[in-house]
Amino acid sequence: MDYRYGSHTVYNIEYHFVWVTKYRYKMLTGDVALRVRDFVRQTCEAFEIRIISGVVSKDHVHLLVSAPPTLAPSEIMRRIKGRAARKLFEEFPGLKKRYWGQHFWARGYFCATAGQVTDEMIQSYLEHHFEPNPNDNFKTEP
Repeated sequence: MDYRYGSHTVYNIEYHFVWVTKYRYKMLTGDVALRVRDFVRQTCEAFEIRIISGVVSKDHVHLLVSAPPTLAPSEIMRRIKGRAARKLFEEFPGLKKRYWGQHFWARGYFCATAGQVTDEMIQSYLEHHFEPNPNDNFKTEP
């Protein structure tokens, strides 16, 4: 397992994100796609978010990241989408004609945790750590 270390933490927190362009327009091609990839990389690097893998498709982006516990998924998305949109409109003025409201990305996003520990592993640990009591699913040590 690839644990990461902070000043007072040891963690392995992984998120799978997917977000789409507004109206699902297929705008992520050529130089625009390359710049989106660059902006996502720069933003992640600035906030100590490690990119495990990712794909920029024509109308959406998939990203698997390892993030510090101080960053909520909503904050990660806010920073990545906001910075990328702002920079894209600066570098590609033609996008403003298609996206007249200054919104390049659709509002929402998909997020799922992607950990190394399964539910079965946690359940097994908890079952073998204490005396079993079928009527109690949240125990204290004796």
